Amino acid sequence: MKKYLKNLVKPRRLSPLERLSNRLGYMGAAFIMMSPYLLSYGDMGIYTYIIGGALALPQVWLAKQWNLVIVNLNVIIGYIIYYFNAQ
Repeated sequence: MKKYLKNLVKPRRLSPLERLSNRLGYMGAAFIMMSPYLLSYGDMGIYTYIIGGALALPQVWLAKQWNLVIVNLNVIIGYIIYYFNAQ
């Protein structure tokens, strides 16, 4: 059974660009996760949402997860608009 399962998976190494984008994506996800707690402190939460969306964008772009690309662009554009309306 183990040999059969091994044959189903193609072993492959990630390129340096994929490794870098994965690490940036994890950092972007962390920024997005902490942002709701920082919104009450003024502009800091807005900045972390924008930075988090921008950092997560390369990971989903290289993985061709187009629905998440649209979500990240929505976060970036939406919070830029929110920032300028809050001023």
